[in-house]
Amino acid sequence: MGDPKKKHKTYTTPKRPYDPDTLLDELRLIGMYGLRNKRELWKARTELSTIRRRARELLSLSPEERSGRQRAMTTKLFKMGLVWEDASLEEVLTLTIEDLLERRLQTMVWRRDMSHSLFQARQMITHGHVSIYGQKVRAPSYHVHIEDESTLDYSRNSPLANPEHPFRKEMAIEMAIGGEEENE
Repeated sequence: MGDPKKKHKTYTTPKRPYDPDTLLDELRLIGMYGLRNKRELWKARTELSTIRRRARELLSLSPEERSGRQRAMTTKLFKMGLVWEDASLEEVLTLTIEDLLERRLQTMVWRRDMSHSLFQARQMITHGHVSIYGQKVRAPSYHVHIEDESTLDYSRNSPLANPEHPFRKEMAIEMAIGGEEENE
């Protein structure tokens, strides 16, 4: 059978890791999106650079060769929730790291007011309180696709699935108070 292949890194580190501007930018993003460490940020940055590299390669092709491949790429990115359905390659090249981080499950749970903070969202996910299509998802870095958004909910076996749970009542009160403040 043979030995399993070696695992390879799924990210690339910065060329200048101790550059003060890079350090501050990384720290800002880690705090803004509740990331556990820089490795999570580097994985997203590597994924973004791969997408942008493929778009640049498509731009270098002749228009005949490019059309089908461009449609396939933009369709895939649309399903991922990163660009509009009829996006051009120039719009793909304008993607930022924030666009990718906004599609993480951790961020989506927090943005939907299912938790008080990004860190609580991360904890809820790892403890198995969140599901997509009825399946528990325990990875905060899970990339939520467009069709997954509507099925994002509390796990049915979780105590939080009960609308009468004290946490859910507290979140409903906070949402009501937040709505009143916006109207004023």
